[in-house]
Amino acid sequence: MNEITKEKEKNDLKISNKHFEIVVKISLIIGIIIVSGFIIYYLLTPEPGSITFGILDEDKRAENYQKVAFVDETISFHLTVGNYLDRDFTFGFKIKKGNNNTVLSSSGSNGSLYLTLGNFTLNPNESKIYGEYNISFSEAGDDQIIIAELWAIKNGIEEYFNIMYLRLNITY
Repeated sequence: MNEITKEKEKNDLKISNKHFEIVVKISLIIGIIIVSGFIIYYLLTPEPGSITFGILDEDKRAENYQKVAFVDETISFHLTVGNYLDRDFTFGFKIKKGNNNTVLSSSGSNGSLYLTLGNFTLNPNESKIYGEYNISFSEAGDDQIIIAELWAIKNGIEEYFNIMYLRLNITY
């Protein structure tokens, strides 16, 4: 190879390296902008809120639930609701009784209605424990169920929201 060809190849290689460096720099800048955009979006977008719902034992704790009771024995429990939405939450409860034939689903239950309590409102980031509710069963049997349904109230219309339940064995 002659000197002119070698010199031309060196110049072509230098130009290619410069083009490659420019492409890498542009790619890095674009990557930084995209990642920064995701980070800013994540920081500025609030997490969706939630509602907590639970059944507490007679001592207002989520433990030591009664599992066995006698016929006509009073079983006491409390309900708790927490509002972690960015708006007020208005709701009511339906307390039902059921047995091993009761269907529990994501849209409610077919248990027999025992008590309806309604129109409570919680402010954002507020939680409360409601009542001491008493219930008893007049028949013995395994898998007797205390069902608590939470119903959201929007514009005066009840809308099913969530379900919690306790299973008991009722004996004589």
